[in-house]
Amino acid sequence: MQTDRLDGLFDETHRNATVGWIIVVVLCILAAIHAFESSFRWFVFTGLAVAIVLLPAASHRDPRVMPPWELLVLVAVPVVDATILGEAFLTSIAVYIAVAAVALVAVTEIHRFTAVRMTHSFAIALVVITTLAVAATWNVAQWTSALAFGTPSIDAGRSADAANHAMMMDFVYATIAGFLAGIVFNRYAMRSTPSDGGFPPSRSVDSVDDHSPSESAPQNAPDSPSESDTAPPFLRSRLDASDQTIRRLSRLLQLALGFLFLYGLLTLDATTITNAGIALAITGLPALLERDLRLPLEPELVLWITGAVFLHALGSAGLYGFLGPWDSLTHAVSASIVAGTGYTVVRAIDLYTDDIYLPPRMLFVFILLFVLAFGVIWELMEFALGFFADWFGSEVVLAQHGITDTIGDLFYDLVGAIVVAIWGSVYLTDVSHRLVSRFDE
Repeated sequence: MQTDRLDGLFDETHRNATVGWIIVVVLCILAAIHAFESSFRWFVFTGLAVAIVLLPAASHRDPRVMPPWELLVLVAVPVVDATILGEAFLTSIAVYIAVAAVALVAVTEIHRFTAVRMTHSFAIALVVITTLAVAATWNVAQWTSALAFGTPSIDAGRSADAANHAMMMDFVYATIAGFLAGIVFNRYAMRSTPSDGGFPPSRSVDSVDDHSPSESAPQNAPDSPSESDTAPPFLRSRLDASDQTIRRLSRLLQLALGFLFLYGLLTLDATTITNAGIALAITGLPALLERDLRLPLEPELVLWITGAVFLHALGSAGLYGFLGPWDSLTHAVSASIVAGTGYTVVRAIDLYTDDIYLPPRMLFVFILLFVLAFGVIWELMEFALGFFADWFGSEVVLAQHGITDTIGDLFYDLVGAIVVAIWGSVYLTDVSHRLVSRFDE
């Protein structure tokens, strides 16, 4: 039964296993070299890569169960490069090829050997998201390690802006590598998946027969709000605030945004005009969802969205420069909005289709990956806007302020994601069920 499930990317031939184990041994030797040379970043990266690669063989107690050796070569290239050449230009590019390859292996292992079920396109998107999230985590970890343990810093010998520029280029490489990994995944899956099996396997008894009941996909997921484990809205249950009071707070924040927008027009401040205008447009999304999609939203969610963009607009109007922690606050709150959106949509898709199943633990991980990936995309957008503003000699609408600012943004993105990943199952499940009901109409 197990060997039937090891189709696709996991080739059980002796040739693939032999080459794969040779590469694993080489990676272990290189990891030891980096440990002796106190290159802990590469030691940790190589060790984690080896652990992920060997998970299927350890789980099935079969040394032949190895990922395709071609992917292992992609993982090994930057490690060999870093060992021989040290920190070279090629290393900064090749490392994200390895990250993408590891993400590719990890996503495939998750799909093949856990209760998680994914469609083809969802799996490809997860490969890209994982690559971007690992890129963010890799840079934050290097920065934290330098502060805590005195390891080489990513801004060593460079100005804050130069180091930030280098990290943005790393993110560009990671983005390209992630999309290339998605293409590779598509080619491997299309080539190796048997025509009668399809991708992904159905939620049959055979596909999860070796999982415990707690890990298996439920046969009958709840399909209505009445069957969900929803809880009373937070503000009403904690602060005894009525719906009308909460809506008035939202309107008050919208009115303040309107005044900010007018202030920008009167002072000809392009930054304030742009940020306040975008914020006002975003606050109109809940009404659009309720009117056009007939998707009723809790007043707390409307206030949550409005409050997040209001804080950002205030920061753009001057508080970012006046209060240092304001940027961290707005990133944490904004990240919680992104995380909440990701949770709601993915949970709704999970409930709507039998081809996708994400257990609660995996959903928690996905939210973290999703928000970190979005954080990378946001930083790249700010970087691009700054680049074009300098090119055309115009004012920067969304500015970056060095590598410390960017690392802090990514850290607080993670904080907001953790909050939503913990509380989302309690306060956002009902919204997901309402989305499912709209899909069914």
